[in-house]
Amino acid sequence: MGHLYRFVEPVILLLLKQKGEAHGYELAGEVEQYALTDAQIETGALYRTLRALESNGYVVSKWDVEGNGPARRIYRLSASGTEHLNEWIAILHQMSKSMAAFVRRARNATAA
Repeated sequence: MGHLYRFVEPVILLLLKQKGEAHGYELAGEVEQYALTDAQIETGALYRTLRALESNGYVVSKWDVEGNGPARRIYRLSASGTEHLNEWIAILHQMSKSMAAFVRRARNATAA
């Protein structure tokens, strides 16, 4: 999985699945509530992740030019993005089981 910002990816996918579509600023305001790490998620990491997701076909975007103010890019999950979210769910579920087992072993080893 590599870089820490990769753990922003499943959060963005989940938010887009729940919302249907959203602009980056809206996602930035909500991504912290689902953060998978204690590290602060930088706005730059959020937008890099959105670009990577779009480049890989997991997210599609369009420009919203309605209303006052500058145009904003609106993102939504593609069908392959939903599949990718399901892959993340399986990976994170397995990781959580492995981490729980590690913590149990570590506690038992340090309790002696």
